[in-house]
Amino acid sequence: MATTSGASELAGRYAAALFGLADERKQLDDVAADFKQLSGMFAENADLRRLARSPVIGRDEKAKAMTALLTKIGVTSLTMQFTGVLNRNRRLAAFPEVISAYLAKLSRRRGEIAAEVTSAQELSGSQQSAVEAALMSALGGKIVLEQRVDPGLIGGLVVKVGSRMVDSSLRMQLQRLRLAMKGAG
Repeated sequence: MATTSGASELAGRYAAALFGLADERKQLDDVAADFKQLSGMFAENADLRRLARSPVIGRDEKAKAMTALLTKIGVTSLTMQFTGVLNRNRRLAAFPEVISAYLAKLSRRRGEIAAEVTSAQELSGSQQSAVEAALMSALGGKIVLEQRVDPGLIGGLVVKVGSRMVDSSLRMQLQRLRLAMKGAG
């Protein structure tokens, strides 16, 4: 069984190979658009994740299913071919990690800093702009926000940039208060 770092190295190698091809063919953005759509599908669809990971489903069946899906959503021929290579090499399970590695490589090339912002409810346009401006002044660089909604936060934000995280959610503040109260009693 592969280790986590081994799996991420594998994903990085596949992403780098695809990145080189996409760059050569001037399709970096096209593949990125395909991958963003597929990333959402992998995140939301348990059946797709099962299909990719299942050792019981044969390569031919996986190829047919993935081809049907990719045709339906209209991906580029490069994305279609790349998915075929992943399937033939029995690496379809690593597809979500490859997608992440590819998008991260593209962001680095553009000098972008990816930030994940989680809030209790959807941020308005002005709130997103304010968060982007604050992060831009703190980090210096173009910020690409990925917004998530978690009603369990109650209020406030959780901001992740790389391995750094700032949790100013009301839920976390209540947890800290609860721990402080336990220590005082």
